[in-house]
Amino acid sequence: MKVGVIQSSYIPWRGYFDFIASVDAFVFHDDIQYTKSDWRNRNRIKTPKGTEWLTVPVHYKEVSQLICETSIDHSTSWQQKHLRKMQESFREAPYAKAALDILASVPLDKFETISNLNIELTKRICYYLCIATPLITSSDLSLVGTKTDRLIDLLKKLNATTYLSGPSADTYLDKQAFIRNRVRLEYKSYDYDPYPQLWGPFEGAVTVLDLIANCGPDAKSHIRSRTPDKLIIE
Repeated sequence: MKVGVIQSSYIPWRGYFDFIASVDAFVFHDDIQYTKSDWRNRNRIKTPKGTEWLTVPVHYKEVSQLICETSIDHSTSWQQKHLRKMQESFREAPYAKAALDILASVPLDKFETISNLNIELTKRICYYLCIATPLITSSDLSLVGTKTDRLIDLLKKLNATTYLSGPSADTYLDKQAFIRNRVRLEYKSYDYDPYPQLWGPFEGAVTVLDLIANCGPDAKSHIRSRTPDKLIIE
């Protein structure tokens, strides 16, 4: 049983969905500290003028605030702004309607927290990409401990034998904990071919909706890394 754990993100890039497709169970790490100016409430879109940020306004009160506690600020018409920006950016893409329908099908103004909105959008995109990996939220697992110990508790509760991590976690993961608990550790590879894209030189670090707008049903064949994940602990 291979398990992956990442915080939720707003309409994330294709590597996020490659990660989900690479595991047997995926966990949204939603009961940890919310980080400002991060991927939790924003992502980039490619436009005729270059890449631009689409940001969901949220209420941020304190450093200890959790992702699952972070509410969306619905006092502005950010939803319409995002749809308009995508309509402008995707207008010449062959499958623009498919990408716009995913965003339009979710009642953006009905979600109270950024976590719930991100999870629902991720589910809709997974469905379009034919990714059937079970999706779980960490707040439903009653986890104990901190840092790597908390992660090991999560893996034990899901009967995981392998943990897939992003390579940036190498700086803080306690690798001895994986050895002691006999859990394999792998790092995800993010190595992708470019796909047909509008507006100048290829830019891969944008929302996956760009891939869907340009490739449509064939998008699912463009989300897997060209190189294998790296085994760290056997």
